[in-house]
Amino acid sequence: MNKPTFNSTRLRAAALAMTLSMGLVQTFLAPAAAAATEAPVKLQSLRGAEIDASDPEGDGARYGRDSAPLPRDFVQQPPLIPHAIKGYTVTKNFNKCLDCHAWARAKETGATKISVTHFKTREGDELSSVSPRRYFCNQCHVPQSDAKPLVGNTFKPGTGMR
Repeated sequence: MNKPTFNSTRLRAAALAMTLSMGLVQTFLAPAAAAATEAPVKLQSLRGAEIDASDPEGDGARYGRDSAPLPRDFVQQPPLIPHAIKGYTVTKNFNKCLDCHAWARAKETGATKISVTHFKTREGDELSSVSPRRYFCNQCHVPQSDAKPLVGNTFKPGTGMR
């Protein structure tokens, strides 16, 4: 068998490059040309509003005064906050929630103590203060409200939670 010459190798490489580039052109340009002839898709939000429309004013969420906590709907659900939190500051240097919910203050204030799980690292080591990954309360906990659902919902709590 003859050994390929330098020129035939270059020709094969050029042919391969040409074939690949034609495939890329078809992959990226053909769908754009086809899409230009199709009717545009109408996008809308779950509430039926146009995507570029501003949010409707609505009546807003009404957060009640201090109240009994609502029951949880699933086992690992973070408890809802049973009071308004407007004006509560939670920054890397200060957490207003700890004024009442810290273990040292909970009995005095009548608030629920922070769960022991909030004092553990990702690896399960126990800390003497709230873990940085659990410090920003509103990542998981939200205030209870009587807001109307934005979309229909047929969720039912598990039988063990009823």
